[in-house]
Amino acid sequence: MYRMGEEEVKELRKVFLSKQLFRVGDPASGHLQEVVRFEQAWAKLIGTEYALLLSGGGTAALMCGLVGFGIGPGDEVLIPSYTFMATASAVLAVGAIPVIVEVDDSCTMDPEDLEKKISPQTKAIIPVHMVGMPANMEKISSIAKKHNLKLLEDACQAVGGSFKGKRLGSWGDAGAYSFNVFKIIGCGEGGGFVTSDRMIYERASIFHDSGTAFRPYAGDFTIPIFLGYQFRASEIMGAIMNVQLTRLEGILKDLRKIKRMFMESLTGKPGICFARSNDLEGDCGVVVAFRFETESKALEFAQSEGVNGGRPLDSRKHVWFDWEPIVNKRIGGHPAMNPYHFPQNKNLRKDYTKEMYPKSIENLGRTVFVPINPDWTESEVIEKIKACEKAASKL
Repeated sequence: MYRMGEEEVKELRKVFLSKQLFRVGDPASGHLQEVVRFEQAWAKLIGTEYALLLSGGGTAALMCGLVGFGIGPGDEVLIPSYTFMATASAVLAVGAIPVIVEVDDSCTMDPEDLEKKISPQTKAIIPVHMVGMPANMEKISSIAKKHNLKLLEDACQAVGGSFKGKRLGSWGDAGAYSFNVFKIIGCGEGGGFVTSDRMIYERASIFHDSGTAFRPYAGDFTIPIFLGYQFRASEIMGAIMNVQLTRLEGILKDLRKIKRMFMESLTGKPGICFARSNDLEGDCGVVVAFRFETESKALEFAQSEGVNGGRPLDSRKHVWFDWEPIVNKRIGGHPAMNPYHFPQNKNLRKDYTKEMYPKSIENLGRTVFVPINPDWTESEVIEKIKACEKAASKL
C-alpha cells in the first residue's frame, strides 16, 4: 500500500454509521453494498465477467481458482521457483501437489522449462507476475491451450499490471490478487479473484463462503451448494478498497514514470544492464531490475552505498528453497491431512532440491531489484540514479 488518507476515513465512517458491516445486506435498509460495488468495478477494470473480494488474501484467491478448476488429490500444478510460498501452499491446501518450474532471465516462469515439466498428472499452471513484472502470458497461454491445462494467474504482486495491453489476471481461466499491506493497493489484508467462466465463478463463490446455502443469491447458482471455507470480505474491506481503486492508476503512472527516468538516465552507462522484461509498458514499475555478468557483481552492486537493492535469490522467503515447511513436507495440523501422504499423490513429483533448478539460481543470483517509491521527489530520484550509476561504474 503506497497511499492512504482522509478519503478512506470518510468512506469507513459511512460504513460504521450504517451499522451494517456484513457483506450481505439490503440497500433498502441502508446497506451500502461496498463489497458488491468493488467486485463490479474490479471485474470491469480487469476485463472479466466476475470478481470476488476475499478476506483470506491472495492465498484464498488462489485456492478459489483451484477449487473452481476442480483441482484436488492426484493432480499436479506447475508453479515457478520464484514466488511467495502462498502459491505452493494454495495448491497443497486443495490436496494437490505443486511442481516447480524454472524462471528465466525475466525472473518469471520459463516457458521452455514449463513445457518440459508437463506430465499426464498436470492439470493446471500458475504463472506468477512477481514484483509487478509480467510473465510471458502469450507463450504460457499457448502452452496451456496446447496441453488442455487450466491457467490461474498469480497477480498478487502486480495489481493493475498488463501484458500486451491486456490486464494481468484476465489472460488465464482465472486470476488472483493480494490486497495486503505490502501490495500496490490494499486494505491491510485481503485478496481478489476474477474469472469469466460461470462454472469456475460459482464453485469459487460457494467455496469462499461457508454460509452460501443461506444467502439470498444461492438460488442463482446452477450447481449444488457444497461446504466451503470462510473467506468472506466485510463492508469495512470493501469501503477501503473502493477508495484504493481510485488511487490505482495514479500510483501506477508515478511508479512507471520513475522507472522510465532510471532507464533513460542509466542506459549505456558503464556496468549497467537491465534485466529483460516481457512487457516493459505493462510492468507495474515496482522495481528497477538490473542484470549483471556474475552473481558476485550483482551482490556488490546491491550492497553499494545508496543503492538499497537486493538480489531475488537472497529474499529469504520468495525462492523455493526458503519454503521450509514445504521442502520438509510438513503440511497441515494432522499427518492424515498432509497431501504428501495422500495415496492419490503417491507417484507424483514431490522433491525440491537446489540441484533441480540451476537456471533459477543463476538468473535470481545475477539480478538486482531496486525498489521504487511513487512518492519520491525528483531530487530523490536523481540521487538514487546517481548512486546506481556510481556503484555500477566501480564493478
